[in-house]
Amino acid sequence: MKRGFTLLEVLLASIILGVGLAGILVSLSQSQRLMKTVPDLETSQEVMDLGEMAYPLEAVMDEDDIDTGELKVSDLWELLTDERMTDAQEEKFHGFTWERELVDEHMSDEDLKHFNNLLRVRITVTWGDRGKGSGKKQQESYIVLWRKPES
Repeated sequence: MKRGFTLLEVLLASIILGVGLAGILVSLSQSQRLMKTVPDLETSQEVMDLGEMAYPLEAVMDEDDIDTGELKVSDLWELLTDERMTDAQEEKFHGFTWERELVDEHMSDEDLKHFNNLLRVRITVTWGDRGKGSGKKQQESYIVLWRKPES
């Protein structure tokens, strides 16, 4: 009786090993891509906080005052502190913008009453590729509810 592996067993073991290694490499690649985006996502959260401090939604009394247009972080910073950002801050926030807009601007008064005077407001932070050459814009946004004061 011969001892050892047949060619079929060796091929099957090689295929299983190859599929396992490919899965590990794909996981590593995805983890690396995620690790590259985390700093931008953290910075976008800081920009959202700066925008909310500069233009608090709680202070808005009329729905016409919700839309802010796209604002650079340096503009938000100067509004909050009356001074310029440092070089390190300018580098960190380079290319980031903040915007707030009313989503339900064409809602009828009847629909507005039905929803208890609640309107949706979208807050968006947009940033570029930060010098990587692709020109691709990324953004992070969320929706908050704002209650229109009864007149």
